[in-house]
Amino acid sequence: MSDPRSAALQYAQENNARFLAELKDFLIIPSISTDPEHKADMDRAAQWVANQFEELGLTGVKIFPTEGHPVVYGEMLSDLKDAATILVYGHYDVQPAEPLELWSTDAFNPVQRGENLYTRGASDMKGQVMASIKALESVLSTGESPINIKFLIEGEEEIGSPNLGQFITNHQELLKCNFALNPDTGMIGAEDPTITYALRGLAYFEVRIDGPDHDLHSGMYGGVVHNPAQALCELIAGMHDENGYVTLPGFYDKVRPLGDEERTQLGQLPMGVDFYLEQTGAAALWGEKDYSPVERVGARPTLEVNGIYSGFIGEGSKTVLPAWAMAKISTRLVPDQDPDDVHQQLIRYFEENAPETVSYKIVNLVGSPASISDRNSLGVQAMQDAMQRVWQKKPLFRREGGSVPVVVLFKDILNIDSVNCGFSLPDDNAHSPNEKLHLPTWKRGIDTLIHFIYNLAN
Repeated sequence: MSDPRSAALQYAQENNARFLAELKDFLIIPSISTDPEHKADMDRAAQWVANQFEELGLTGVKIFPTEGHPVVYGEMLSDLKDAATILVYGHYDVQPAEPLELWSTDAFNPVQRGENLYTRGASDMKGQVMASIKALESVLSTGESPINIKFLIEGEEEIGSPNLGQFITNHQELLKCNFALNPDTGMIGAEDPTITYALRGLAYFEVRIDGPDHDLHSGMYGGVVHNPAQALCELIAGMHDENGYVTLPGFYDKVRPLGDEERTQLGQLPMGVDFYLEQTGAAALWGEKDYSPVERVGARPTLEVNGIYSGFIGEGSKTVLPAWAMAKISTRLVPDQDPDDVHQQLIRYFEENAPETVSYKIVNLVGSPASISDRNSLGVQAMQDAMQRVWQKKPLFRREGGSVPVVVLFKDILNIDSVNCGFSLPDDNAHSPNEKLHLPTWKRGIDTLIHFIYNLAN
């Protein structure tokens, strides 16, 4: 193999066992960003990433402090004139592992079973970060990089990236590039390479309902005092109509409609009713009756209850009428919807529907708008060709239901688009017990990113 591309691919194949061993070292660190008790682990994970950059020979490697968890930066600049510059995004933080009793093995002890590696963060997204780093290592094994590559690896994605916007604003010259590579999305299936061209936004709230000033005996006061838990459930039930549509006033006013061409394209994806039933284990699907499942999860806004708490929830029985009830409510947003607008819509809903028997408080926790990218950009074309070389088939284009705040931040602050890809699979259990990474797909992902780099050089 004489050409650099082939040599880099060969290097990746020969060093895959070491790549995997280093990934396991990364995964052992319980870098849980939402838990203050893991602050030292977050710092350790940031330093681990910085060490990888330094071993790779990146320059300008630095751990930037923020008001929360640090950002890790490094760059590899080419001597070639007019070389393209890409900014690779990733995050080293992970979700909490609870409920621990549902894990088959220790959540932070990587265990390989068959073709899968099980541990928290394997898929979302330490595996994707390592694929990017090891792809560049493979390219550098043949000489210098044919393009300029900058890395920005943050530690707060799983809590909404609250400090990333300020960091990007303060370092615009440092982060200057042609476009970003965001490998924090995934694939439809192991044999279905996928490029995500749209991501939904997020508006997340905590709602609290207060009734009596203390818990009451349900036998003595039930039927006289409106139970806050019941009032909350009644309000939540009213947030959807009988056809699955959200009832917040004005919720759909700014929703960008789907065109016929895009609906046709989405309808060709292998993500019908059976796909979602298999992935979820649900008895039947639910949602807006006028839209297909793939449209509902990627191109339509939604409202979900993420958690409810009230009263006595321990073992056994306790006849109590609770003084308060609380719910976590999130909405996924599509292009043109504004999280602040949704906040006001939720307030209006409570103003119009909350009974006089209780009081309420709505806390706006986090919000980010949706994003949509050009499916014909040069970066997307380079990724499309790279995936086709590895999988021997054209990649699928889809909208993804999740939210990645950085894509919007890059567009708003740096005025750059993102190429959204990734090598996680629908059954990887991201954010759930027994999270895993499909290792053959991960290996293919490294090869894809190697091709992607060389495609940009051409």
